[in-house]
Amino acid sequence: MRTPGTPTINALSRSLQMLEAVLVDREGRSVAAIAASLDMPIATAHRQVATLVADGFLARISGRQLGPGARLLRLLELIDEKQIIAAAAVGKLSRLANKLDCVVQLGTLENEMVTYRLKTGPRADDLFTQVGLQLEAYCTGIGKVLLAYLPEAQREAYLATGPFPALTDRTITDPAQLRDELVCIASERVAFDHEETAEGLSCVAVPVAMPDGRVLAAISASRNSSSPGPFNLKELSQLMATAREIEVAIALAKANEGGSKGP
Repeated sequence: MRTPGTPTINALSRSLQMLEAVLVDREGRSVAAIAASLDMPIATAHRQVATLVADGFLARISGRQLGPGARLLRLLELIDEKQIIAAAAVGKLSRLANKLDCVVQLGTLENEMVTYRLKTGPRADDLFTQVGLQLEAYCTGIGKVLLAYLPEAQREAYLATGPFPALTDRTITDPAQLRDELVCIASERVAFDHEETAEGLSCVAVPVAMPDGRVLAAISASRNSSSPGPFNLKELSQLMATAREIEVAIALAKANEGGSKGP
């Protein structure tokens, strides 16, 4: 969404229209035919296509047929639903971290490991996690949330890999005990890590759901033993409220995405 009053670049808009029209074309139409459908001068359309090909966004497949270029394909590999979630969460997590005076993070599940995608808050550098770092799921707040919302077959397959290594004397290592905790997490929509990942570190995490109900990410708040007290109900409610705000932003982004594609 652009800022009201901000002028747009018409030439760029038309080039993007041409790129989209070429990619959605299933009839092998010529550039001239596509230009006509866009009410665009043929010469302009040919220049746009030549530029898009030269810059790697389009590629000539055979004859006059065009398809996605290598540069566009590389960009598509970088874009997934989890990035939409992260983009929707950035500012909201920063505000929450300042309210709670702690480190707030967003993570997703890849190959049965938690991948941290966002990290913010006072003294964030003091916490050993990093954006892009992967940690085991069974012992982290975010990981336990994401495991709890896996389809049952995937969750059981994960539990079958236990018992799990203990990182501290509080780590849940028994698959049956972890299964019971995951059932509670799915019911209560909140997970805790009481020094299960590292001594002196406490964490609370809640799910972030997609509009269709899938849970692809979770957010957490973390404190070490030198910080004031455990998380209270007010702080937990703020964490949950932030998750809902992110969900609303995701739904809006998905709706805009659908609307931009047209009929």
